[in-house]
Amino acid sequence: MRTGRQFLASAGKNRAAATATVSRLALLCLGLLVIGLFANLFWAISPSSILANAVHYYSPTRIFFVPSSPNANTATPSQEGKSKTSGKRVLSATFADLPAPQLKWEQMASAPVPRLDGAAIQIKNLLYVFAGYGTINYVHSHVNVYNFSDNSWGGRFDMPKEMAHSHLGMATDGRYIYVVTGQYGPQCRGPTARNFVLDTESKQWEGLPPLPVPRYAPATQLWRGRLHVMGGSKENRHTPGLEHWSIAVKDGKALEKEWRSEIPIPRGGPHRACVVVDDRLYVIGGQEGDFMAKPGSPIFKCSRRNEVVYSDVYMLDDDMKWKILPPMPKPDSHIEFAWHIVNNSIVIVGGTTEKHPETKKMTLVGEIFQFQLDMQSLDDSFFFPLGWEYVIFNTSVRN
Repeated sequence: MRTGRQFLASAGKNRAAATATVSRLALLCLGLLVIGLFANLFWAISPSSILANAVHYYSPTRIFFVPSSPNANTATPSQEGKSKTSGKRVLSATFADLPAPQLKWEQMASAPVPRLDGAAIQIKNLLYVFAGYGTINYVHSHVNVYNFSDNSWGGRFDMPKEMAHSHLGMATDGRYIYVVTGQYGPQCRGPTARNFVLDTESKQWEGLPPLPVPRYAPATQLWRGRLHVMGGSKENRHTPGLEHWSIAVKDGKALEKEWRSEIPIPRGGPHRACVVVDDRLYVIGGQEGDFMAKPGSPIFKCSRRNEVVYSDVYMLDDDMKWKILPPMPKPDSHIEFAWHIVNNSIVIVGGTTEKHPETKKMTLVGEIFQFQLDMQSLDDSFFFPLGWEYVIFNTSVRN
């Protein structure tokens, strides 16, 4: 047996060991806290944090509630005391009209034929409308011309037989219209790499060198003497393409025999607005994914696949590097021919957004968005575009 003196000595040693252990734990916790504080500080001043905060600032989250059933707003005695949002489904504001003044529209002369996924380019007072689906089993192979001066559809002429019928890339220099790649035929048939140029004064077509590989609905624009083609969907119609090519052109002629590879676009996909303003190239909105041909179908019957519509905005700068700009107020696609430059701003009209989670149908965008391009300075060295003016008008378009 231990004596009282031995017991007290042993207890003292145990207390000393326990005290040392607690001290080490306290120092460890303090060290972790200091590391965490420094890590948080470095993250807060990092470019990724600044970008994340900028995106959050320009795209505030908005939600609204819809009843999950016709009787969802009728509470039963057993439901009393539950949350006020019980029985309702929370949906993103993507599927609602954003608050904005109403715009009065004037109806113009109807188009000679209905079109889906066609293309359109305005030169002076004339609007040239190309190709497109008439029905899912029939595609147009001609051009109609609308005259803004007298509100009439007058001219009509054929496209080259080898030219794509939908999902075209297109740009103009004010006389010549450059038509790039696209889908050849109805349903969900394959794309063609063939390219053409139209002289709008003579109504004559000429060929251009083919793309290295075909694409569906790539972003297309003339910039610094070169025809740029980027993104779009790959040959299977669904996979986003990131490739970016350009070729020197002048007066409707290609000055080079082959396309040159350029810096890939950060995010691929079709149906995006591609605009040049003040010698800067902008790519706006778009989507990833699209309908695909059903495997084994002799008519390439379209089969639904997952699509992701996005609101991203990119700018190609003087150093041929992509910059991320403030996103659109809501995801928007099918806007490649739905933009116009107004007073140093890009105006986007309509488009399509995510499929509605309740109806599973495509949702049409009922707003007009304006992207301000004026530069504002935070200090003497850092400049950034003012960004989206949110919504200027609400057209109340819904299917």
